[in-house]
Amino acid sequence: MTQPAETGKEGLPPLTKLLLEMGPLLLFFAANARPGYFTPFVGPLLPAGMGAEHAGIFAATAVFMLATVAALVVNYVLERRVPIMPLVSGIVVVSFGAMTLWLNDDLFIKLKPTIVNCLFGSILLGGLFLFDKPLLPVIFGGVFQLDDEGWRKLTFRWGAFFFVLAAINEIVWRTQSTDFWVSFKVFGMTPITLAFAIAQTRLILQHSPQEEPKEG
Repeated sequence: MTQPAETGKEGLPPLTKLLLEMGPLLLFFAANARPGYFTPFVGPLLPAGMGAEHAGIFAATAVFMLATVAALVVNYVLERRVPIMPLVSGIVVVSFGAMTLWLNDDLFIKLKPTIVNCLFGSILLGGLFLFDKPLLPVIFGGVFQLDDEGWRKLTFRWGAFFFVLAAINEIVWRTQSTDFWVSFKVFGMTPITLAFAIAQTRLILQHSPQEEPKEG
């Protein structure tokens, strides 16, 4: 899942942020495609008696877990804090990845995007409708400023979109092969999310505070 940067005053350079976000996903794809290259490094994490048909997804899961933790550590070293969304996503990656390897069942890693997206969608829409509070500024507030109406509209859109992503993930992993799901997770979900984020530009511009003209 790709989202606007949640940084401090300076923030991470765009290339560094992109590497921290996409690096674990690209390694996930590479390990699934060529597990033999990665198994020597993650062998102790792999389940005993693992069948050859699951070698790719299990190696990819172990690599994904380690790469995700490494990305969070690097993010903390560079910023002295960890953004909320990557932190929550990382916790779910490690939890569901561990269950995948421990129980020798790739169902759990396939459910991870569904769980994460439903969690974020529930938080955003629950905050909006149950507590009358848009929570998106907590996540995106450092990137841009909006008026109250703008935050409410954008919170609703992102909350609904997270559930759409969850539904897409469920459809893909239940109807397609594991290799197709891995490829779609890396090269399908990211462009879809980026396209949705770009589509919100008009709303953001409409509800951004207008600067008062300077006198003199």
